[in-house]
Amino acid sequence: MNALVVYDSLFGNTERIAQAIGDALAAQADVEVRRAGDVKPEDLTGLDLLIVGTPTHGGRPSPATKTWLQSLAPNSLAGIKVAAFDTRIPSQGASWFLSLIVKIFGYAAQPLAKSLAQAGGAEIVQPEGFAVTGREGPLQDGELERATAWAQQILAKA
Repeated sequence: MNALVVYDSLFGNTERIAQAIGDALAAQADVEVRRAGDVKPEDLTGLDLLIVGTPTHGGRPSPATKTWLQSLAPNSLAGIKVAAFDTRIPSQGASWFLSLIVKIFGYAAQPLAKSLAQAGGAEIVQPEGFAVTGREGPLQDGELERATAWAQQILAKA
């Protein structure tokens, strides 16, 4: 199985999750982990599995992730199994402002998954979110292990 994990990361947290997912997939797949800005549409040829991750910005994917998604031609992900994840500050215990933003806009994994499906990808697991402790992180304890477990769920369905 050929797999690609695409991510954007500002403070390294999303990159760490992407690497953990890639490491878990490597047990059963030929996998690459690459930044969104380094992935061209032709790099998707021959893929069986595409996992895309982004930090959450106002409930949406990061600008670099959006730019990459916009480069995808219609149906360019046809026949490719896809999954989406984000990194996020949990709304529980957050400021009233952040809680309001989350209530109105949600997190980036959902719109990211929708964009992948619109490009023809077949979602194989629900989008997932991984928690950071603040705007710049670090990741909350146990999140790298959760990322590994999530990747193993993906492998079971791929």
